Amino acid sequence: MGEERLTDELLEQLLASASPEAYLAQSGIADRSFTDYLNALLDEKGLKRSVVIRDAGLDATYGYDCFSGKRVNPSRDYVIQLALGLRCTLLETQRLLRYARRSPLWPKIPRDAIIIFGIEHGRTRSQVDDDLFRLRRETLVKAE
Repeated sequence: MGEERLTDELLEQLLASASPEAYLAQSGIADRSFTDYLNALLDEKGLKRSVVIRDAGLDATYGYDCFSGKRVNPSRDYVIQLALGLRCTLLETQRLLRYARRSPLWPKIPRDAIIIFGIEHGRTRSQVDDDLFRLRRETLVKAE
């Protein structure tokens, strides 16, 4: 997938540019969708969609809709579930959330802190849900 440039680097370049056009011409950034990044992660990790969707705890139709582009801005929890199913790093999870136009995880919010801990410690989605439940926070997969 190639290394993405850091936001701070890009911001510095933008602020030093003479115009937005100059920045866009020299920065090398391109429009990238949630679906594009999701599929790039899938390819990079060599995982199967069906396994990711199962491990994420998502309904199969909904999960496949995310990968096909029918769901371009899924809810924040669904994005986090997909990130856990993909075994994303924290940086990849934050990027996936941004591409879905959702707020990133924030360690000042107790529920987010539990999720961040789970991601950083390689926990599965069900293990993260167990931690959330045990610590009396809303789980990612809702009881029906």
